[in-house]
Amino acid sequence: MKNKILILTMLLISTLGLAQDKNKKMVMDVNGKCDMCKMRIEKAALAVPGVKFADWSIPTHQLTLVMDERKTDAMKIKTALVEAGHDTKELKASQEAYDKIHPCCKYREDNSDDSGHHDNH
Repeated sequence: MKNKILILTMLLISTLGLAQDKNKKMVMDVNGKCDMCKMRIEKAALAVPGVKFADWSIPTHQLTLVMDERKTDAMKIKTALVEAGHDTKELKASQEAYDKIHPCCKYREDNSDDSGHHDNH
């Protein structure tokens, strides 16, 4: 009986392990506004073990990632982003972290960006 339980447990663990993707693509919203923000956001994401690719779009504020789910998850990446001073939908940067970013990167003050895609409303 113990062997059957052990075998079932091992099968369950191996099945769960296969459910994780080593090249999972993910997109998340990250606040920022300029090329310096882009470099900081991408650098923070790529510093998380398991993140293989990071590209942040200034006009859309979308961070596109490729990550190894066996090594990281979305919350670890979002934690790194807020530590770098950039808000996500789920997590907000501390005031201390936000205050460390360059003055031109202060996205909380207004909704403009430096991408050249300004609306004239």
